[in-house]
Amino acid sequence: MQKPLIAALIASACLSLDACAADLVQVYQQALANDAVYASARASLAAGREKVPQGRAGLLPTVGLSGALSRNNNDSSPYNEGTVLTNPLTGAQSTVGGSSASQNSNQVTLALSQPLFRWDRWESYEQSKLVQAITEAQFAQAQQDLITRVAQAYFDVLAAQDTLESTRAQKTATTEQLASAKRNFEVGTQTITDTHEAQAAYDLVVAQEFAAINDLENKKSALQAIIGAAPTALATLKPGITLAPPQPGVIDPWVSSAETQNYGVTVSQLSLESAKRDIKRNRAGHYPTADLVATSQRLHTGGATAGSGTTTSNAIGVQWSIPIFSGFAVTSRVRESIALEDKARNDLESTKRNAALAARQSFLGVNSGLAQVKALEAAEVSSQSALDSNKLGYQVGVRINIDVLNAQRQLYSTRRDLSRARYDTIMNGLRLKAAAGSLREADLVPVNALLVR
Repeated sequence: MQKPLIAALIASACLSLDACAADLVQVYQQALANDAVYASARASLAAGREKVPQGRAGLLPTVGLSGALSRNNNDSSPYNEGTVLTNPLTGAQSTVGGSSASQNSNQVTLALSQPLFRWDRWESYEQSKLVQAITEAQFAQAQQDLITRVAQAYFDVLAAQDTLESTRAQKTATTEQLASAKRNFEVGTQTITDTHEAQAAYDLVVAQEFAAINDLENKKSALQAIIGAAPTALATLKPGITLAPPQPGVIDPWVSSAETQNYGVTVSQLSLESAKRDIKRNRAGHYPTADLVATSQRLHTGGATAGSGTTTSNAIGVQWSIPIFSGFAVTSRVRESIALEDKARNDLESTKRNAALAARQSFLGVNSGLAQVKALEAAEVSSQSALDSNKLGYQVGVRINIDVLNAQRQLYSTRRDLSRARYDTIMNGLRLKAAAGSLREADLVPVNALLVR
């Protein structure tokens, strides 16, 4: 009865351990929710989508309601009522009285203005569509950048873990070799030189272990900055995996896609179109403008002495304006926008070249990485055989201690380089798709299938 319970507890413990080990897709989901750079890009997208309503508002009518409330007091005599005046010649006195009048007025005006011809506002509206498209392309670029940043930080942690494990394994082997050298020296079968060599190798690997620990913590901190929490145990690559080459297997389609579909190129193309619209908008400063205007006014007046009444007036018409001279400001703005258009055109060409270069480098990186992985896999087998041969030779006395230490160092170095080559090949594959503008979240699924918890 106890065996099924023990088996259940072991299975539960294994499931708990698997739940703690996060794979690449899970880490990416954490980054989607917590990465500050991606959140900033999302907010920029929301702000950019408001540009079109703002541009359209310049073409729509505006309606305003205004009013004025006032009170006027008028005095018709310089003397107050009941003032006594004395004639300086006769001495006679007389009483005079002043007169005053007050008037209240309340005015309410409803005004409507509809643009009929304002070319600058039309160009601003068309420009706002381009600005929105630019922000959407920039957000798509931010999504791709998040995928590559998460994958790079993820594999950097795995590479640092591999380095630390390799260093600790080398430390264990060096410790055993040092202990063997000391025993052999005590019994007189080896010289003190073997002991010194083993001690030097041990001291070196201890220093490398401290460096590997520090590097691992740095890589974890870099991943934490993206996902917003300290990373747990990460799923590692399956042993003996086979990496797939890029499809298509020729470089030209990738370069062509990078020059046309890369999101950086898209942003530059839209920026060039916006610069062209800016020239037209500034030239519109020379054009006449015409607006349809309509007003409805109601004026109510009243007072103590004056009669009260209400006056209503309505008006509708066309208001136009023709610019004649503005101190050459419009001409200067046109020249400025022409220069900025030329800058945008050169920026587009530069972005295309950089995208094509990134595609070429990533494509060559994938193919070179695949060849390097294959060579290092063969080198790992050879290094293991060399280590076994040196250990056997050391036991029979035909090899010395330093030969075994060198063989161990070569084996662990080969294993570390093999892991790094696999990570670099995977990353170059993701960067290749990003350069071509085709990297999506779904592309992480086949990479995630290479991992094991």
